[in-house]
Amino acid sequence: MQTYLIIGNFFSLLSAICIGVSAVKKSKKDFMYWQIGDTFFGIIANIALYAYAALVISIICLIRNILSYKDKLSKGITYILLVLSVVIGLYANNRGIIGLLPIIASASYTICIYITKNEQQMRYALVFNMLLWFVHNFYVQAYPSAMANIVLCIWTSIQIIKNQK
Repeated sequence: MQTYLIIGNFFSLLSAICIGVSAVKKSKKDFMYWQIGDTFFGIIANIALYAYAALVISIICLIRNILSYKDKLSKGITYILLVLSVVIGLYANNRGIIGLLPIIASASYTICIYITKNEQQMRYALVFNMLLWFVHNFYVQAYPSAMANIVLCIWTSIQIIKNQK
C-alpha cells in the first residue's frame, strides 16, 4: 500500500505542476495544452490511489481537454461527455460523498469550457473546480495535488482581481 501511495503522490506532483503552468497561460489553447498533461498524470495518480470515480472523470476530462484544445468540442460531444462522466462516475464511485466531488467538478467545468472563450470566466470555473478537487485529493492522500489546488485557488483568485482592474 505504501508503494502505491508514493507512486500516486509522484504522479500527483506531475499533475500539480501541469495545472500550475496552465493557470498562468493567457490563451485558451495554451491553457488546455497544460491541462491535458494535468489529466494524464492525474489518471495514473488515481489508479495508484484507488480513486475510481476520479479515475473515470480524469479519463473523460482528458478526452474533453484534447477535443477543446483542437477546437472540436461540439454541443453534442459535450452532452455525451457530461452524461458519461455522471453515469460512469457514479457507477465507479468507491468513495461515497467524496467520490461525487470530481463528478461535480468535471460537469461544471465541461460546461464552462464549452460555452466560453473568455479566459476570465474560465478562471472562475477553475477556482470552483480546484476547491472540489482539493477536498477529494486531500481525502485520497494525493497531497501534492491538494496543495496545488489550494495554491491555484489563491493564485487564480488574484489573477481574477488583477484582470478586473
